[in-house]
Amino acid sequence: MRILLAGGAGYIGTHIAVALYEAGHEAIIVDDLSNSRKSAVARVETIVGHSIPFFEADVRDVVALSDIFTAEAPEAVIHLAGLKAVGESVEQPLRYYDTNINATLSLIRVMSEYGVRRLIFSSSATVYGDPEILPLTESSRVGVGISNPYGWTKAMIEQILRDVAEAEPGWHISLLRYFNPVGAHSSGLIGEDPEGIPNNLMPFVAQVAAGRRKFVNVFGNDYDTVDGTGIRDYIHVMDLARGHVAALDHLTPGVSVYNLGTGQGTSVLEVIHAFEKACGKPIPYRIVARRPGDLASVYCSPAKAAAALGWVATQTIDDACRDSWNWQSTNPDGFPR
Repeated sequence: MRILLAGGAGYIGTHIAVALYEAGHEAIIVDDLSNSRKSAVARVETIVGHSIPFFEADVRDVVALSDIFTAEAPEAVIHLAGLKAVGESVEQPLRYYDTNINATLSLIRVMSEYGVRRLIFSSSATVYGDPEILPLTESSRVGVGISNPYGWTKAMIEQILRDVAEAEPGWHISLLRYFNPVGAHSSGLIGEDPEGIPNNLMPFVAQVAAGRRKFVNVFGNDYDTVDGTGIRDYIHVMDLARGHVAALDHLTPGVSVYNLGTGQGTSVLEVIHAFEKACGKPIPYRIVARRPGDLASVYCSPAKAAAALGWVATQTIDDACRDSWNWQSTNPDGFPR
């Protein structure tokens, strides 16, 4: 199939593009480059050995989007377009609600107009808020204890998509709730390239290993966990990308929901020590106060995705650290600007 990747030049989108071509599909990338680089698309083309249609456009722009649908005739859409920094969303809530929700509304309108009703949505474990019981399953409560506007936009968009599917038969929608994507493509050609100070642990650790930063801040070491530091479900980005292909190949009428994670939790210190093994040097860190709203442990059960999609994560935290270091060490300044 021809798949439109909305927000496809970013970290996860580029890896999904690779996975689509591995599986025999074609990608069309649309991205406004506000948090990504066009050079990343060229790197994907090198990996897959194929030119990829690329359009620099804001997904909120209905006219531009309509032109792309007319020119490229996509058969399905993977929707990754949006802002994603939790802390920034607290500081700039209106920007996050405007960008994330309006991008979705524009995309749905244009898809409906062109009769394209196959959609994979990039959701997030943040919709679960403060978990009652672990591991999180797709039937765990959502929308309670969400602590930031980013998470609320994901929960709201999930509801919008449910309402659209209810009102307009013919939609096939998968909501994929990501846990913590890490790592990079094994080629070292694409990986995570955050603007400014990284918001996520792995790229921060990688930048410390590369000498770009002095140490990692570990926010709290007094949680009720194996070593006192926070535990998260870290999934290799290529496992995550292949989860999208599996969801695409198993789209069913209405709305389906899947957790994409490993089902195993890894602590902050365990990540740091795994990265030390990957890069062969110590990673300086310091313990600082907990951050408000941080949870002790968050991890999922991916059993539903295994049963319904035939998909399981196969790569470990050691694999993710190896590939992340390969990317960081060969691209110390990220993608060419």
